[in-house]
Amino acid sequence: MISNGVYWVEVPERDLRILCGCPADTTKHLMRCGFINVIERGGITYESGPNAILLSDVSIQNGDFANLAEFPVLQMLYRQGMIIPNHPNNTGARPIILGTPEQVQAQRDYIYRGNYGLVSEEEMIATGLDKATAAEYMRIKKVFAFGSIRSPEELICFHGIRNEPEEIVPGVSIERVADNTYRIAADGDYVEVCLNLDRTEQYKPSYILSQHKIKQEYFSIVHTGEGDGWDQQRPCMASIITFQERLYLIDAGPSVMHTLTALGISANQIDGIFHTHAHDDHFAGLTSMVRTDHRLRYYATPLVRASVAKKLSALMSFPEENFADYFDPRDLVEGEWNNVEGLEVKPFFSPHPVETTAMFFRALWEDGYKTYAHLADICTMKQLTAIMKDGSAPARALEAQILKNYFCPVDIKKIDAGGGMIHGDAEDFRHDQSGRIVVSHRSKPLTPREKEIGADTAFGMQDILIKASNSARKPMIKAHLRHNFPDVPEYDIEMFANCPTRSFSIGSILSRKGTQPERVYLLLHGLIEIVNAEEGVANLLTPGSMVGEIDSLMDTPAEHTYRAASFIEVLEVAPSMYRNFIERQDRDDTMREHLQRKQFLMGTFLLGDRIDGATLNTIARDLEDVHIRKGETALVQKRVLLIVEGKLAIRCKDKQITEIRAGGAVGASHHMSGPGIDAMEYVALEDTRVFRLPGAILDDIPIVRWKLLEQFHRVRRVCAALFQG
Repeated sequence: MISNGVYWVEVPERDLRILCGCPADTTKHLMRCGFINVIERGGITYESGPNAILLSDVSIQNGDFANLAEFPVLQMLYRQGMIIPNHPNNTGARPIILGTPEQVQAQRDYIYRGNYGLVSEEEMIATGLDKATAAEYMRIKKVFAFGSIRSPEELICFHGIRNEPEEIVPGVSIERVADNTYRIAADGDYVEVCLNLDRTEQYKPSYILSQHKIKQEYFSIVHTGEGDGWDQQRPCMASIITFQERLYLIDAGPSVMHTLTALGISANQIDGIFHTHAHDDHFAGLTSMVRTDHRLRYYATPLVRASVAKKLSALMSFPEENFADYFDPRDLVEGEWNNVEGLEVKPFFSPHPVETTAMFFRALWEDGYKTYAHLADICTMKQLTAIMKDGSAPARALEAQILKNYFCPVDIKKIDAGGGMIHGDAEDFRHDQSGRIVVSHRSKPLTPREKEIGADTAFGMQDILIKASNSARKPMIKAHLRHNFPDVPEYDIEMFANCPTRSFSIGSILSRKGTQPERVYLLLHGLIEIVNAEEGVANLLTPGSMVGEIDSLMDTPAEHTYRAASFIEVLEVAPSMYRNFIERQDRDDTMREHLQRKQFLMGTFLLGDRIDGATLNTIARDLEDVHIRKGETALVQKRVLLIVEGKLAIRCKDKQITEIRAGGAVGASHHMSGPGIDAMEYVALEDTRVFRLPGAILDDIPIVRWKLLEQFHRVRRVCAALFQG
C-alpha cells in the first residue's frame, strides 16, 4: 500500500509495474516510498517508476477525485524517457492505462486536453480570438508539441477491462472480480486489489503542512505553494490574495483543501479563483473546490476558461456547459486591467503547451498602486527566442510584449523557475527591478546564484502590501448572528455580539460526546470538526456555524464531539443566557424543533459537511417530515430523502443494490439521468421517517450536488449492469 486507495503491484519477470489508483499527487507518494528512483545508464540520468495505471471504477470517492493520471503519465513519458527520441528507456513500449471502459475513455479525453488544451484555431476563435492571433498561438503550441497535435493513442495504450480475465502483457492477466476490485494473475499466482476507500478515509497529500492563522489584511499575498508537480515536500505553486476582507485563490493545485484547512480557511470563505492554466499542478484542485455551499467565482480569460472547461468536463464526463453549474465564470480581458470589486487584475499571454496567462494584481493606495505579479508558468528567455525566431512581424511584436510583461518592475513578483523547455529560469530575472522576488515552481533548493536574485519562502508566509486598519470586528460577528437568527430584534443581536471571543489551537475539544456543553459557540474563524466514530460521522463546520445550541436549550448531553480542525476563533455564549434569549422570543417550541432539525442536518452525510449556518437554517425550514411504513415504496421523483429513523433499500429490477440507514440520503436532483435510473425504487425495510425536499433546492449547493453525483454514479453503474444482463 502506497497511501489511502493507492497500491503497487509489480511483476518483475514480465517488466510490469502497475500503479493501482491515481488520485492527486500520486507521483509524490511514489517518490516518497521509493518506487520512483534515479537511474543512470549510458551517461543519461532518468527515473524508474510505473509503466501501467489501474483506474478506480468510481471517479469520485468521499468527495475527492480518484483518477488523475496526467502527472503519472507525464512521469512515464518524459522523466522515465519512454517518449524521448534515442533515450535508453524508449523501447517502443507505451504506458498502459487500465480500467472500466467508461473510466478509460474519460482519462483518455482528460489527458488529451491536459496535454494540448485547445486543439485547433477554430476552438480558439470560438472564444473570441481574432484569426491572426489564433494562428500565432497555434503555431507556438505546435512548437511545444514537436510540430503536431498527436492523438493519445499514439502515446498511450488504453485497455478497457470487463468482468473476465484479459491479458495485459504476455503472461499477465487482469480481471474485475467485484466493484472496484481487481485480480492480477501471473505464472499461477494472483493478487487482489480493492481501490475502495472507507467512508471516513480521504486521499492524502505526501507532505504535512504547518498550521497558520492568517490576517485578512487590506491587500496581501499569502504564499501557499512554492513547489512543482514533483516536489514531495511542498504544495505546487499557488498564492492567496487578501483584499478588503475577501479571499481569492490564484490557481487550485492538488490537495488545495488541505492547504486551506492548514490556514484555518473554509472553502466557503473563498470569494473567487484566478486561474492561469489547465495543467494538473494548477488545475486538479478544481475538483475539490466544488465542495462548497455556493458556486465560486471563476476568473480567467475566455481562452483559458475554454481550455479548463473542456478538460474538467472530460474528466467528470459531463457536457462542457455544466461547468457553470459548479463555478460562476467571470471572464477577464487579456492584456487589460480588469476591475474585480476594487482589485485590479491584468492577465497576459505566456507561451506554454496549453493556454496560459500570467497575472498582475494591483490596488490603489496613498502613494499610487501596490502591485503583485504571479508569473506561472513562463518560459526561459532562451526558449522564448527559439519559439519566436521563425515568426512573423506580429510574432516579434508579441515577443517584445511578453518580455515587457515578464520584467515589469512591481512590489512583489513570484516567478516560475522550474527550468527546462516549458518553465522559467531565475537567472533571467537577475536584473529585475522589482521590490521583492519570490522564486517558486521548483523542487530543488535555491543555488547560491539564485539566492542573489530572489528568495524562497515558507508555507503560510504573508507579504503585506497594504495593511488593514484596526476596524472593529463587530459588523462581521453581527452578520453571522443575523444569519442564524434572521427574525430577532436588533438589541438581542447586539447583546450576543457583546459576548467574549476566544481562540483555540488545533485539536482542542470544545464539546465532548456524552457531556453537557459548557458554552454555546459561534464559529468566527477556522474549521470545527464534528466527530462520532460509532456513526461514522466526520464533518466540518465553517464560519457562521453554531455549536451546542440544542444541547444547551434542552439540557441534554452532546450527541457528537466537536473539536478544532485548525486554529479557530469563537464567540462564547453562556448556556443560561442562550436559554433566556430563546424564551424571550416567545417561540420556545418552534425554536427547539428548528434546532433539532438543524443538528440532525449537521450530522448527515449529505448536508453536514462545509455548509454554513445560513444555508442550514434555510434548508431546516423547508424540510417536509414524511413517515413510510415497512414495505412501502418512497416517492422520490427528483426529490431527496434524508433518513431520520429506519432504513431504505435502493432496488432495481427487484434486486437490492444497497441499503441506506439513518443519516444517509437517497434521491437525485433534476439534472441526473442514465440507464435504469428511472427504474430504481426506494423501499422501506422497516418503519422509516425521512425529511423530504425538492432536489432543485440543492442544485445551487455544489458540495451537495457533488455528493449526490458520487452516489448516483455508484448506483447507476450497478443498475445499468442489471439492464445489460
